[in-house]
Amino acid sequence: MKKILVILFMLFGLTSSAFAGDILPAVRGVVSSVEYTEIENLSGGEGLETKQDIVVKILSGKFKGEEVRLDNVLTGNPMYDILLSKGDRVILHQEANVEFVEDVDDVSFFVADVERVGILYLLVAIFFIMLLVIGKRKGVFSFISIFATVALIFFVLTPLLLNGFSPIFGALLVCVLSTLVTVYLVAGFNYKSTSAILGTVVSLLLAAILSNLTIYFATLTGFTGEESVFLYTARSDLDFMGILSASIMLAALGAVMDVGVSIASTINEIYQTDNSLSVKDLFKSGMNVGRDIIGTMSNTLILVYLGSSLPLVLLSNNIDLTKFFNLNHVVTEISSAMIGSIAILACVPITAIISAYFVKTKTPVEYNFDVNKVEK
Repeated sequence: MKKILVILFMLFGLTSSAFAGDILPAVRGVVSSVEYTEIENLSGGEGLETKQDIVVKILSGKFKGEEVRLDNVLTGNPMYDILLSKGDRVILHQEANVEFVEDVDDVSFFVADVERVGILYLLVAIFFIMLLVIGKRKGVFSFISIFATVALIFFVLTPLLLNGFSPIFGALLVCVLSTLVTVYLVAGFNYKSTSAILGTVVSLLLAAILSNLTIYFATLTGFTGEESVFLYTARSDLDFMGILSASIMLAALGAVMDVGVSIASTINEIYQTDNSLSVKDLFKSGMNVGRDIIGTMSNTLILVYLGSSLPLVLLSNNIDLTKFFNLNHVVTEISSAMIGSIAILACVPITAIISAYFVKTKTPVEYNFDVNKVEK
């Protein structure tokens, strides 16, 4: 465990911001007043566009407390329009360098978006309160593991990818570290956890191989949405097909880890009940439980992808199906769901055989996560 922590601290030291010179500083504000006017169509189309003349009171940054008057043009496209009302909280972008500017009128501001982070704080608070109340001690460990996983993605994987590290190896590294931290914290430091970790890692390796083969033979571009296009505009040197493969592995990690822990825990409990069972018998028992698990877990993973791509599903009614199922984005989503499901299926027998062997041949002394207690 100490070695793992040392590696994590070393990787955190690699953190750097590749976009530092291009980021526009953002400040918070609240809309004080709104007036509507009609203007000529700026895009050259027919008819008029609506413009909101708004006054925004700045709530953060150097000019906190100051008011600025801004134009907010509404084009009629709900994807890009930001319809504001009095009292709405907004995020404003300002000029990058305001260090030597004393008057707010000498700074250019524009509305970036509505401030939405408040509801996120509420949802996160509800989640963690329920996690701690229902999960108790396990909930605390789950909280730590979630924090560690998020930190790994933002402070290890992201800097590695932005500095030219292979997305596939970077994702595998983060997946392995996340699995180690999560499983050992939640399930304890024992053979059961080790079996689940090995089953999860081997299954993710299979997912990595399948994702790369799929990307190659299906000639997927790695561009799955506007985010990819924006990222390409800023960093065209990145390996977008590798990033796609990394995304598939990260998306499958949670479900595969869940299956691995479930199978390993089941076999361990069966052996505790009847330690006369052979490795073969334990493997069969694990497979029987696994068959019940894979139906719901695979279904869950596919529903996650379908739910996130519901507009794309609706679009299928307005396009030729032959063309639809050959679209880059559609093939990417279906491939991601299938590869994740294949990893789940593979995790069942892999974890079952590893767990059955470890449980049957383990040493008499097994150390739990609590190092002050030794289970004999």
